[in-house]
Amino acid sequence: MKRSANAVWNGGLKDGKGKFSVASGAIKEQKFGFRTRFEDAPGTNPEELIAAAHASCFSMALSAKLGEKGIVPEAIETACTITFENLTLSRSSLKTTVKASGAAKAKVEEAAQAAKAGCPISKVLKLDIELELAVVN
Repeated sequence: MKRSANAVWNGGLKDGKGKFSVASGAIKEQKFGFRTRFEDAPGTNPEELIAAAHASCFSMALSAKLGEKGIVPEAIETACTITFENLTLSRSSLKTTVKASGAAKAKVEEAAQAAKAGCPISKVLKLDIELELAVVN
């Protein structure tokens, strides 16, 4: 399986503008620029997209690991914050809440650690990954 996206950048770093699309069509010609990446202008940036990818991938991986333990979660909600400093991604902080009626907290924690290590996005990031986990029965 292969997934793809494309980006176009026009102009200099600070005054230029870019846009990207993904092959599936789910995101089309999304605009980005210096101010959306390095300041707080409205819009998206690569780091925000990595955070979305990590939150999504981790949640799915956790569901799989819980399933291996016979636990079917009602919900897994993950927020991810990517730290970008000195032009380097240095940390991914995952904050996850698992709603799984009757699940033993220790089993959920064990599954979460396995998902953190085994999630394909975790593997590619190669940075410090923090996990804050809450289990709701």
